[in-house]
Amino acid sequence: MPPPAADSHAHLRADAIAALTAYRPASPVQERLRADYLDQLRAHPDATAKAGPPAHLTASCLVLDASRRHVLLTLHRRARRWFQFGGHLEPGDASLWAAAAREGREESGIAAVTPAPGIVHLDRHLLAGDFGRCREHLDVRYAALVPDGTTPEVSPESLAVRWWPVDALPEGSPGELTELVHAAIAALR
Repeated sequence: MPPPAADSHAHLRADAIAALTAYRPASPVQERLRADYLDQLRAHPDATAKAGPPAHLTASCLVLDASRRHVLLTLHRRARRWFQFGGHLEPGDASLWAAAAREGREESGIAAVTPAPGIVHLDRHLLAGDFGRCREHLDVRYAALVPDGTTPEVSPESLAVRWWPVDALPEGSPGELTELVHAAIAALR
């Protein structure tokens, strides 16, 4: 019998399989991640649920200004580091894309955040600190453009939200953030 979370997330699992199957990675590393994510989804019917296995899918949205010269990042309350907006999938999300859009809007305070339709990057990362049973996120990343000069708002999940030049990301940023920014800029051309 599948875990209870599998029922409420069945549509997200089906969408994730379709989206990842359609994704055409630009590098062998991204291709390996895509294959790993698909394996995880096939092995765990609840792989899109926070209550699922300790390693599960999440969705995020990198927000760039229309000039593509600035990226909007959040200083994550728990991790105390700068990241793109994102988080766990919820049963009410219609798709991975919808989850990324919701997270982008909620965490940036910008109602106009609407990601482009395709996946731009994948990242699998271990979690350190107080994240409950979550041990690893298999993040599916989208990107959105908002008008230059758009003013964000800080959400309860963040300590701060700030625009950064794409070529001067915050000190101590994870290395994959630079990869994500470059992938997003290329995808949004």
